[in-house]
Amino acid sequence: MSTDMKEQVWFITGSSRGFGRALVGAVLEGGDRVAATARHPEDLAEEFKEYGDRILPLALDVTNPDAAHEGVRAALAHFGRIDVLVNNAGYANVSPIETTDDDDFRAQFETNFWGVYNVTKAALPALRRQASSTVVQFSSVGGRVGGSPGIASYQAAKFAVDGFSRVLAVETAPFGVRVMVVEPSGFATDWSGSSMTVHPVPDAYDKTVGEMNRLIRQNTAGAAGDPQRAAEIIVRTVRGGQVPSHLLLGVNAVTMSLDYSRRQLSEATAWEKVSRSADFGEPYPVELPTEDTAD
Repeated sequence: MSTDMKEQVWFITGSSRGFGRALVGAVLEGGDRVAATARHPEDLAEEFKEYGDRILPLALDVTNPDAAHEGVRAALAHFGRIDVLVNNAGYANVSPIETTDDDDFRAQFETNFWGVYNVTKAALPALRRQASSTVVQFSSVGGRVGGSPGIASYQAAKFAVDGFSRVLAVETAPFGVRVMVVEPSGFATDWSGSSMTVHPVPDAYDKTVGEMNRLIRQNTAGAAGDPQRAAEIIVRTVRGGQVPSHLLLGVNAVTMSLDYSRRQLSEATAWEKVSRSADFGEPYPVELPTEDTAD
């Protein structure tokens, strides 16, 4: 079936809960159409049945490249095009690097990075042909600032998604493809709920991994971020004229990122002469910064 050019067709992964589910609702409320994918999409069909064939629930395991291609083909057969790809599927488990099960670490990375790779690659031919399309990659403020104890696989994958997306943006810009990385802080989703497995934390890591786990999962106030507002902001941004390369969402995301950028700039400036001295033709050796000069 064809779709009105004024409407946009979205392809969203991880639509069964959290940001994905909120986005599906915001997209439909905004008058667009959506291929909403999840491992078990039956609930989506029931919840959004009032929208008829404007929503196409699809079963998709993003870690399976063949399934990614099949999902994209199904969306194209139903809607005729894909204007916006949203890679949202992801999860995190908690354990220190030292005691993390290798298979668990890899399984998280398979979803959080390779899932993004698989779906993006499957959709690229269609996105390129549109001459005007958008890729939205869900990362995290941790994928910018890093250093959250206990979720090394998740954060490593988010850093990888960012690097992948930066290259993707350059490669596809001539085809009119826009790429936006979304970096939320804490939101009231199931990310730290039933979706997250917390493995035993040894006493040696209680002050780091244990404390982070208590902060995330035992905070009676709950997360500050509203997933519905975030979804509406993303839809408005995509449909607007200007799409940032990175979209921070939430007060903590903004505060942490600005602080991190300032510290990065300060450190790079303090070590500038040392860094430059590695090239031929530059003064060498130079003095290392002292603790006073590095502040």
